[in-house]
Order: sequence, then C-alpha cells, then structure tokens
Amino acid sequence: MWGSGACRLESTLYSGKYGVHLEKAYPLAFLYQRQCMSLILLFYLVFYGFLAALFSFTMWAMLQTLNDEVPKYRDQIPSPGLMVFPKPVSALDFSFSLSDLESYQGYIDDLKKFLKPYGLEEQKNLTDCTSGTFFEQKGPEYTACQFPLALLEACSGVDDPTFGYQEGKPCILVKMNRIIGLKPQGEPRIDCIAKSESTAFLSTYPSNGTIDLKYFPYYGKKLHGSYLQPLVAVQVSFGSDGDVKEVMVECKIDGSPNLKTQNDRDKFLGRVAFKITMHA
Repeated sequence: MWGSGACRLESTLYSGKYGVHLEKAYPLAFLYQRQCMSLILLFYLVFYGFLAALFSFTMWAMLQTLNDEVPKYRDQIPSPGLMVFPKPVSALDFSFSLSDLESYQGYIDDLKKFLKPYGLEEQKNLTDCTSGTFFEQKGPEYTACQFPLALLEACSGVDDPTFGYQEGKPCILVKMNRIIGLKPQGEPRIDCIAKSESTAFLSTYPSNGTIDLKYFPYYGKKLHGSYLQPLVAVQVSFGSDGDVKEVMVECKIDGSPNLKTQNDRDKFLGRVAFKITMHA
C-alpha cells in the first residue's frame, strides 16, 4: 500500500512542464510522504530488532541446557579408539634407514615432545594412586594419577634417548582415546601382534600391555586438565636377514568386555594397524 499510494516518493522535486518546484507547490503532500517514510523505517527497525531479540533468546535458552564441563550426548562413542606416536610421515607407515640419522630424528623429536608431560618434574603434583582400582573423585578439585616413565622400560627414553631407533629396535607408543566417564571392565590391556610373515619380535611395556584401572574414569578436559593417559610401548626387534626389514603390526584393546573391537560400521574401533620399514 505504501509503495504504490500516497507514500510513494516522487522521482523529482521539479516539474519542467510547469516550471515550479513540487515541494513548494504541495508542501503538505511532501510532508505527509516524509512522515510515511519515517513510519516505514521505524516499522522495519522494530521488526528486525524483534527478530534479532528472538534469535538471541532462543540461543540463550539452548545454551542453558548444555553442561560446560561434560558433553550432553556421548552415546555415539561406546568404545575408545587407539592412536600411535610418533606421528608417521605417511599414513601409519614408519620408514627409516639405520645408517641415516636424519631419517629417524623426526621420530625421536616427536616422542620426546609427546613424553614431556610425563617427566618427573611435571608429575610431582600428581597423585600416587592405588593400583587395580578406579580413581573416582567427587570434585570440585580433580587430580590425576602419576604415570611413571619407568613403566615403558626400554621405550621410556631415559636410558636410550633414541628410543631404540639407533640400534634398529624402534619404539612405538600406543594410547587409548579419552572418553569421559569410561570405566573398563575386567583387566584392560593393549595386545599387539605381528601380522606379516616376518622374523620381527615384539616387546610390549608395561608387561602384556596392561592398562591399570586407576587411570579411569576421566572427567573431561576442563575438570581434569592434569590428566595423563596411560601408555603402552611396542618395541620391534628385527632379525639379521636382508637389507630391508618390514613388519605390519596390529594392536587392539583386549581383556575388557565393555570395550569393543568389532563393529560393522567402524573397522578401526578399538584397534590400530601400522607398518614399520627399516633399511640398512
């Protein structure tokens, strides 16, 4: 109505046919038009202001239903996956030459960086927890259990700062992904086997890849910021035959009925496979 009626703004204020200024000839009409335009601007200002307020209120109401410390929906991740360190150059394929320090120096640096939070100085304020039982806490302050690097033995980097790479016995660290509130049943461990036909021998630290229950449950990054994940180290020892030695290793979670490793939609659930190739 306003766009086609009295509130339509004229395209010009001067009429060449009659030689008069229309605003001077019809002052009341132009005053009315200006008032109408002001009303139109006021209407849209109120209308879009209301929409903005409604959107803000809706977002505020939705945020009130969320917990800032614990995710609301966690049923889609029933079991943790596994990750390995150091980070391979290509997808889960570790390759290096025993005679070339530069080919494995990156792996060593990555392991040192990853294990820095596990140092004695960094863990001095953590709790020496009781083994074999869950470390449950009520808050509001949450602490974490110590994870002594000595548990990783030859792969701790303490006695051998090259983590076995210089001697041709490379170490790979395996850890479970964090899941808030997870309480494994039984005696969880990470079991690693050599899948390819190879003379390689695998050693796991701690013994049998055991994961102590005292590192569970995890309360989330905000509440449990000092939490250290338990680690399992896999050390590969190759035989003396051939200039190129390789092995395919598969690790999976075992010993805990509620931690699944078989899923039709996720073949990597609770397991990880990687390849190690060592050149002379």
